[in-house]
Amino acid sequence: MSFTGKYQLQSQENFEAFMKAVGLPDDLIQKGKDTKGTVEFVQNGKHFKFTITSGSKVIQNDFTLGEESEMQSITGEKVKAVVNMEGDNKLVATFKNVKTVIELNGDILTSTFQLGDVTLKRISKRI
Repeated sequence: MSFTGKYQLQSQENFEAFMKAVGLPDDLIQKGKDTKGTVEFVQNGKHFKFTITSGSKVIQNDFTLGEESEMQSITGEKVKAVVNMEGDNKLVATFKNVKTVIELNGDILTSTFQLGDVTLKRISKRI
């Protein structure tokens, strides 16, 4: 299954608590909580490029499955991570104690971020 496509955020659970847990300042949390951002994936075999756009903030990352890559986190810092695929529809990575799982089912992209006992779940739909 190819992740290639553009997805718009439909709903999210636990955004404020998770962003506080990762250290984002309150003003940025308030600014971002109601933004219906998009994520765009371009997949070419094992190589992925993705762009997250939330208001005026844009984060671009690319990685190859199974190889360490430097990426920009949601807090804006550069982190090194290895992204692996589970099955043919789930991307999994852990960096700075945050476990990230991105799962594609049809046109629905479910992104789950877990830090300790705080979990952010975001549901996006292909547009």
